[in-house]
Amino acid sequence: MKTKGRNKPQTEKTNITLKLDRDLLREIKILAAKQDTSISALVTMEIEKLVKGQGGYEQAMKRSMARMKKGLNLGWQKPSSRDELYDRKILR
Repeated sequence: MKTKGRNKPQTEKTNITLKLDRDLLREIKILAAKQDTSISALVTMEIEKLVKGQGGYEQAMKRSMARMKKGLNLGWQKPSSRDELYDRKILR
């Protein structure tokens, strides 16, 4: 891991090649310029958001599934007989 600037750790980076429509590329250049950043930084930020969002979804899904398997205790107890099931004090 390399450090640069304010002791901020920087990981080794790898170049990739993208094929984009010319109109889309023009719009991305404008967007990056408005945000005072590079196309590379803009694309990197968006990909990081996607990856982090997916990880959060996976964790939430695991927590949800664990809660469903555990179930909720609603205080219900199985009646000991059919008479007890239909014994309603309100109807008396």
